[in-house]
Formats: sequence, C-alpha cells, structure tokens
Amino acid sequence: MPKTENQKLKLLLLKDYLEQNTDSDHPATIHDLIAHLEANNISAERKSVYRDIQLLMDYGCDIVATRGKNAGYFAGSGAFDLAELKLLADAVLASKFLTEKKSAQLLKKLGTLTSRHQAVELRRDLVVSGRVKSMNESVIYNVDALHEAIRANSRISFRYFEWDRDKERVFRKGTRTASPYALCWDDDNYYLIAHTAEHGITHFRVDKMTNIRQTGEPRIQTPETRSLDLASYGKQVFGMFNGSLRQVRMRFENSLAGVVIDRFGKDIMLIPDGPEHFTCMAEIMVSPIFYGWLTSFGTRVRLLSPEDVIEEYQNHIHSLIELYETPFP
Repeated sequence: MPKTENQKLKLLLLKDYLEQNTDSDHPATIHDLIAHLEANNISAERKSVYRDIQLLMDYGCDIVATRGKNAGYFAGSGAFDLAELKLLADAVLASKFLTEKKSAQLLKKLGTLTSRHQAVELRRDLVVSGRVKSMNESVIYNVDALHEAIRANSRISFRYFEWDRDKERVFRKGTRTASPYALCWDDDNYYLIAHTAEHGITHFRVDKMTNIRQTGEPRIQTPETRSLDLASYGKQVFGMFNGSLRQVRMRFENSLAGVVIDRFGKDIMLIPDGPEHFTCMAEIMVSPIFYGWLTSFGTRVRLLSPEDVIEEYQNHIHSLIELYETPFP
C-alpha cells in the first residue's frame, strides 16, 4: 500500500500503539512512535507526531505526557484501572460455572483492556488450582438466553440433565417449561429461579440446562410469584436445595455472630441469651444441606424450635452415626 494511502491510518495506529504497548511504567518516546509508523509504511516527522497526539487528546483519548529523563507518552487507565482488572481476573478464575477454556478466553479479552506489560499481571496465581470447573461450555450463553427471556416476559422450554459416574449426560424425561424470574449466583453456581406448574417457585442449575428456547407465552403470574422476594429466597435456600419453608429458632455462641450475619443478612435480629450466646429466628428451607450447615458448628449451635424440625435433625444425626457403626463390607 502506498505511503500516501497509509497516512489515513496514522492517528489510529498511534492510538492503538499507545493503548496496547504503554502504561505509566512504560511510556513511549517520540522515536518509538515514529519507528512504529515507519514499520507500517508511514513516514512522519516529530512535529507532525506531536500534533497527532494533541489531536487524540482533544478528541478525548486518555494520553499522559511525561517529562524529564523518561519523557514520553502513555495511555491512561481508560475504563478500568489495573487493580479493577485484577479483581475481574480473580473472579473469572474463581467462577466454578465457567469452564477452563472459557475462563482462559475471558482472561485473554480482559488483557486487551490494558497494555501488554500489565496484561501479564492478569495471569493470576489465585489459589483455585485444581478446583472443580463446569463441564458445560455453553453456560455463559445459557445465562444470556435466560436474561433475554426474562426481559421478554416469556416462558421458556429446556432440557435438564445430570452427570452419571461415566461423566456422561443423563437427560431427565421430556422437555420442561418454566416461567423464569431471576438468576441467582450461589456457592459459585448460577441458578434460575422460576415457576413451574409442577413445583411452583423452584430453581434449576443453569449449567445443567440445554436447548433453552422462548415459547412466546407470557410468564405465569400467581400471588406467590408477585410476592417473591429474591433476596430472601437466596437466604432461605441452603445450597439451593429445596425443602419445606419453616420459621426456625436457633441459639449460637457469640463467636458465630459474623457467620449468622453473612448467611441471613444484617437485618436479622440477634437477641442476647446470657453472656456467651444469642438467639435468632430465620425463615429457612429445611433440608439436609441446612442440617449439614448446623452440624459444621458442632456444639456451638443448638436448634430451639420447632419441635418437628429438631426431631428431624436428630434423626439426621442418628442416621449418620448408624452408618459408621455398621461394618463396611
């Protein structure tokens, strides 16, 4: 391509070079910029490059001029600074619902939002090595399809599956239909909160859904869906495990106040019960996951009511004891 035609690309080439190759620790000199233009078959004089940089600044490009020994130019932080990009990179790496392949793709794209020097710092050594990652490559597109259905006020159809011991998908019978209401991120998994004719308000693991389609029929509206408090739903359902919704009273050691607030939110009322304990009441989906959560605190927590939930918890504990009292063949 003749040099005169390439002149039309001069501003764009300077902008791209500064954004991709410079930061506060790696400014580009005028000689660097002229050399880059020459490599792209564009001749340039110092004065014209100064004018071009000023034009880019006038246009709104975040370009910083440095003075002194290391005089030059570098691209500012733009939409994200490095600390924010590192935080996003950590979130991508830690997200269990993303496959390893999709995580790598997203990290590479995040790297394009800063200089090549700083992009190296996004190759994080976050301690998630060997953690379980999703095996469903389409989960990120499932999330987008579900958001679109919610915005369109449309019911959806989909197939739902589980994994067998051979790591093969086992689909549940038939195509399901549901009215989607919200997406919830719990315990590193994405869940769809929806209404079905069979179960009322329920939820599905997004990474176990496939063939998601909008039916075009409006979502079902019932008194239950109209009064649905999505924030409360996440607090009530432990591990997104369905159960019966009950008002449960518990007694904790004071050292567990932070755990209770993390689980149920700052609005929960903690009532002092002697110098070392407090009690609280919470609406909870009673399930084996909830019992497992209680058991993890040992003798530092006690169920106080209702009686049938206490009895069910006792049976849960006894079944575990019996399992280990029985000789293994």
